[in-house]
Amino acid sequence: MDVHLDSWLREFGPRGSEQMAAGSVSELIDVLEGKYPRLRFKIRDETGQLRRYVRVFVDGEDVSGTTGVATSLEGARSIDILHSIAGG
Repeated sequence: MDVHLDSWLREFGPRGSEQMAAGSVSELIDVLEGKYPRLRFKIRDETGQLRRYVRVFVDGEDVSGTTGVATSLEGARSIDILHSIAGG
């Protein structure tokens, strides 16, 4: 599957899309963090859950508020990981 990180996360990981294989969002993040150690704790917090301002889209569907890191990636073609900016 193609994995895309937003421009902020690209500073710590792949610069463009990258082909990766994983069975779940959690496994995918493990692979990303293994390959790009600077991503550690940028996507997930210390408990392994997605950070509050991170959104993960599996084939265009936001799974952040539903199944989150437990989401299966079986048959998935595209994963987008976005780090939103909060403020006012």
